[in-house]
Amino acid sequence: MNYLSHFGLREPPFGITPDTNFFFACRASQEALNTLLVALHNGEGFLKITGEVGAGKTLLCRKFLSTLNDRWVSAYIPNPSFEARSLLIALAEELEIRADGVVDQHRLLRLVTRQLLDLARAQKRVVLCLDESQAMPLDTLEALRLLTNLETEKRKLLQVVLFGQPELDQKLQSQAIRQLRQRIIFEQQLRGLAKDEVGAYVTHRLVVAGYAAGQLLGRTALVALHRASRGVPRLVNILMHKAMLLAYGEGSSSVELRHMRASIGDTPSATLPRRWWWPVARVSRAAH
Repeated sequence: MNYLSHFGLREPPFGITPDTNFFFACRASQEALNTLLVALHNGEGFLKITGEVGAGKTLLCRKFLSTLNDRWVSAYIPNPSFEARSLLIALAEELEIRADGVVDQHRLLRLVTRQLLDLARAQKRVVLCLDESQAMPLDTLEALRLLTNLETEKRKLLQVVLFGQPELDQKLQSQAIRQLRQRIIFEQQLRGLAKDEVGAYVTHRLVVAGYAAGQLLGRTALVALHRASRGVPRLVNILMHKAMLLAYGEGSSSVELRHMRASIGDTPSATLPRRWWWPVARVSRAAH
């Protein structure tokens, strides 16, 4: 019997790859999603979502894009840490513009502008989502601002959503891109799961993965999970996955405090409780 069949699962419930099927509408993520949708339909040029590592920004981005209907054309660039010309090339590819052999930045901009105008005439609206935006050079951010100057008499031809870590806020304080900073009308900070949401989050992911048995996570294990993860979804996933592997290795049908303690001790990024002591057991990778 393998790990999945032991717990009656169709698929792993706590993977760290963003999967919109597992999207959990906690207060912070639902608030951010609502902000994005309202601001987008209001035609704002720039929107910004920030959050710590593992807070769920990429999953939120994908969920946001999946809600758009066929009136929208979306472009998604997962790692825009390159020069302005490369950003234009990436955007051209996303908008299905044939730019083979075009190396001049001015010509690239003309091609992108023409496509945006054609889409506007076809009653299409365009949104560009940039993940890991804190890595963008200042020159690239400025080029992005110039792109959003393109507009018809009634609305922008391109709307931009910046997803990034808190370092993005620091970068936007630069005087060199103060004009861009002034154009960010809506912004939201993506916080971690609240104490009363961690249990619901765990249950949600288990149910989506096909779990139908009784209570899997003991109460004290849940308390330890919240404290060690600080409510960061990615850490919750990592800790739960390791704890379930340990339970499986013992033949247990539930995750108890001892499993969670060992999982926490095996995870360097987890917060270790000050007054607890336990031998740090290593999670066997053979149980995968």
